[in-house]
Amino acid sequence: MKVSVIITTYNRVDALKRVLDGLLSQTRLAEQIIVADDGSDNHTKTMLQPYLDKSRINILHVWQKDLGFRAARIRNMAIAKSNGDYLILLDGDCIPEKHFIQDHLALAQKGYFFQGKRVIVGKFVEREFNHKTCNSKTILMIHALKKEISNCHHIFRIPFFPSYTTSKLSGVRSCNMGLFRDDIRAVNGFNHDFEGWGREDSEFVVRLFKYGLKRKENPFKAICFHLWHHENKRNRLEKNDKMLKNATESESFFCKSGLNEFD
Repeated sequence: MKVSVIITTYNRVDALKRVLDGLLSQTRLAEQIIVADDGSDNHTKTMLQPYLDKSRINILHVWQKDLGFRAARIRNMAIAKSNGDYLILLDGDCIPEKHFIQDHLALAQKGYFFQGKRVIVGKFVEREFNHKTCNSKTILMIHALKKEISNCHHIFRIPFFPSYTTSKLSGVRSCNMGLFRDDIRAVNGFNHDFEGWGREDSEFVVRLFKYGLKRKENPFKAICFHLWHHENKRNRLEKNDKMLKNATESESFFCKSGLNEFD
């Protein structure tokens, strides 16, 4: 099964480089990596060029003009360019553990989407973290004991730990999520009406539920390490909350403004 990994980013070159290095050091490589760029300046393009020129993996850079936080639209632009059967959504400040793609594929199942977990890397150590750090249990245990990382139980990979399902919206995060491409297309992807930080991933999942998918989780597989960053502005959160409420109350799973923009 072909895998495309879609990484959302905006003007954070240092973190994006570490995420790419993590993806290129996996036990099972993706067939395609797409950097979904929500309007970064030329520093991102410059950093990416050696990866685009030399990587044995197909790496694409898709970019849209900086008109504010438009994660929903740039994800859809990347999804439209993808060729994988299974898509993994990852944020550009989330470094994957080395079994990340292998685990996602092991957990992929028709009729489900997978919601991955994350370890939170604190402000004072985030610059030390790279794909090597994230795969050293000794270093991770030291950071955990010093309370420099949180959600520490996720640092232990337990391959045979059973997965579980839930219909809750709490904990939905598109920074680590796996889905079949056909299921994303069935609901028309993310809703472009969501601009500004917040709720676009929850509304997307509401529609996945209405389409008939179930949510699968596993606390000890397909883990990423979320690097500290300043909080995004939340000036449109009230409007986005209203759109999420409307989606919850609607019977439709297909949004009007989504992937179809790129058909």
